[in-house]
Amino acid sequence: MAQTNVNIRMDADLKKQFESFCADMGMTMTTAFNIFARKAVREYRIPFEIGGNRPNEETKKAIENARNGVGLSRGFTSVKELMEDLDADD
Repeated sequence: MAQTNVNIRMDADLKKQFESFCADMGMTMTTAFNIFARKAVREYRIPFEIGGNRPNEETKKAIENARNGVGLSRGFTSVKELMEDLDADD
């Protein structure tokens, strides 16, 4: 099988971390990228879940508050009850 070179640009610190990870796994970065490419082609998809950024501290606090009911309006047991509350004069 003919070989070819691929150049990849990445953050220098990330490269060092990835090299260390690959070494811990007993492989080179080239082997890791080849594993990724073969699996992606075989399955015709990105072979792992791609998610968003981790929330910052402000967002984490807002999520925690929402889960604990802090700063939210009261709960409703029906749409009718919600609509009555919305229509009520404050």
